Amino acid sequence: MIASVNGRVAAVSPDGAVVEVGGVGLAVQCTPGTIARLQVGESARLATSLVVREDSLTLYGFADDDERQLFELLQTANGVGPRLAQAVLAIHPPREVRRAVSMADVKALMQVPGIGKKGAERLILELRDRLGVTSTDTQLDGAAPAGLPAVTPVAPWRDQLASALVGLGWTGKEADAAIGQLAPLADEQVTSTGSVEVAVLLRQALRLLGRP
Repeated sequence: MIASVNGRVAAVSPDGAVVEVGGVGLAVQCTPGTIARLQVGESARLATSLVVREDSLTLYGFADDDERQLFELLQTANGVGPRLAQAVLAIHPPREVRRAVSMADVKALMQVPGIGKKGAERLILELRDRLGVTSTDTQLDGAAPAGLPAVTPVAPWRDQLASALVGLGWTGKEADAAIGQLAPLADEQVTSTGSVEVAVLLRQALRLLGRP
């Protein structure tokens, strides 16, 4: 198993990145929130999970070890594969996934594309006693717990979003224009949740800039 990769970020795309390790470029599938923390040319560490299929080897990357462990645990539920597990983490951070499962919040889980009411209820039933609670559940700022290094130190959302957009090929001016339009949405997130979900803002920015 490839538990982590540490190297220079060679490229980023809407659904992943290429990290150079020992002269080899590894393609890693990542959530928007993780991609937003990566910058081309900079070093990064990603916790990873290798999914082996008869016709493919797919490496999934995460901001920290806790997120990777949750990704793997989600797949133990009936009907949940790696794509759906990654989609869950693209919509909700680990602490919110645990909260939704422990509190039987069906509506929150149904926000994930591909999960309907029955699927959400099944997730709750199968994982309620297994997800557990870690120190990340008490951290409202989304920082990694002590001893689990994140991809990069979490910067203000504007810096994270600008870096992600420039890394995906847009100019600084285009990134700034999109960020200006998204500022009211970010303010609403802070008011309602106390934090900003960069993954949500990145998806909105891509739509504004013409990439679905």
